[in-house]
Amino acid sequence: MDKAQATDAKARKPAKNGERKIAEQLATPTDLQKNDVTGVAEALNGLVADAFVLYLKTKNFHWHVSGPNFRDYHKLLDEQAEDIFDSIDPLAERVRKLGAKTLRSLDEILRMKSLDENSADFVPPSAMITELLEDNRAMAEAMRKAHKVCDEAEDVASASLLENYIDATEKRIWFLFETSRSAERSGH
Repeated sequence: MDKAQATDAKARKPAKNGERKIAEQLATPTDLQKNDVTGVAEALNGLVADAFVLYLKTKNFHWHVSGPNFRDYHKLLDEQAEDIFDSIDPLAERVRKLGAKTLRSLDEILRMKSLDENSADFVPPSAMITELLEDNRAMAEAMRKAHKVCDEAEDVASASLLENYIDATEKRIWFLFETSRSAERSGH
């Protein structure tokens, strides 16, 4: 191991005081109570984990969709994946603004997620839409629960951020719901 690698390893290794020392180094001042910060950070980190899972699932379906509605579904899923991805950084940064730690690895994401992944070799387009519709509904529900945690902590900034993401999630739900509907005999 060269000198740079040894320095890197030392920097990653917790100090003798362990987690407390690291927490002190990362603690951003806030007027929120410590237990409130912990609750908000936990709720937001759960949303970040689920957003990563939902993003990858949406991109997976975007890449593997097939059939007569390919172009429309391909574009819809790409737009929705981008929307989901755009929520991740602001949510994670909100956790850091509160002086808490956010997710640092795929392993943490997989431990904290509540949504199921889908690595099936083939998923019919209608099943893709239905699965994403249910996942987005679950995401909206989790966001509402997180919003309550933020309200109880009087964390208006996190609550405000979530309000915008709830609205965006409801738009995805709307589009997925309409896409999932069968055409009537009239073509509508």
